[in-house]
Amino acid sequence: MLVVSPIMSATDATGRLRNLILARPSIDRASELRTDPVKLDELWKSAKILTLAGDRFHSSTDALTLVDWTHIQGDGEKYFLGIDRSDGQSYFAWHIAALENEDPEFHTLREVGANLSDLEAGLAVHAVALGNWHRVHPMCARCGAPTRVDLGGAVRICDVDESQHHPRTDPAVIVLVKDEDDRILLGHQPIWPEKRFSNFAGFVEPGESFEQCVVREVAEESGVVVHSVSYLGSQPWPFPASIMIAFEAVTSDVSTAMADGVEIIEIRWFSRAEMKVAVETQDILLPPRISVARRMIEHWYGPGALEDLQGGESWRA
Repeated sequence: MLVVSPIMSATDATGRLRNLILARPSIDRASELRTDPVKLDELWKSAKILTLAGDRFHSSTDALTLVDWTHIQGDGEKYFLGIDRSDGQSYFAWHIAALENEDPEFHTLREVGANLSDLEAGLAVHAVALGNWHRVHPMCARCGAPTRVDLGGAVRICDVDESQHHPRTDPAVIVLVKDEDDRILLGHQPIWPEKRFSNFAGFVEPGESFEQCVVREVAEESGVVVHSVSYLGSQPWPFPASIMIAFEAVTSDVSTAMADGVEIIEIRWFSRAEMKVAVETQDILLPPRISVARRMIEHWYGPGALEDLQGGESWRA
């Protein structure tokens, strides 16, 4: 049984990131129950159910709207999300097609994820990650036949060739680059709003370790060579199917720093004093608080980050 204790501090004794918004589930996924369809049907009848339409879920701006099975109508797919072991409450997601018109009662994880409780944030990120994968994998990758949901949403089955297809998660590293004076280097992507700066990130390639990816991605995007790579933490990022693995690394030569001109079109170094002024004057925008990127910057900045580094909640231009 999984037991998750409340996290009060931003880092643990090793300096790693804690209390990341999308990495704080408080229910047990109870994966052993996925192979028992009778038990899942029994749990469904007493479950609290989150409705997911495309990648938008039924909620207010700060809480999920959870219903019982008698409120479920129409065609959809049922995903088992887990059980709260403190009270035995089961949770499911009901996934339907995307709504034709915008509904103010449905929101994206980006919009409201930072406002949810630990339990609801865990439910929402699990449901969205499953929904995104199921939506784009309706056919068998081997023979092309339609597949169906099984194991409470944890797999798709092809009844023609009897193959199983499991949800994929694409690992991506995200890196806080520092120089030997403890300044940080941030970059701007052309798809971001004007003045948005963030850490460097990229997908892990086949046959590559996380640490190798850190060195490669930073060099490709910023021109600097890093060393002393250390792990900070990880957070699911289902947009559509990633997990962000956070690291910090140091460069001993800042003279090579240069944006690649494609993925990153501008880079800037910041001391803490420069960061504070840049944010206050809106010379830069920081990543949204739901992101691990924002937490990494706040972690580096230290005490006063929540007061000094305000703003920056838009996503893309």
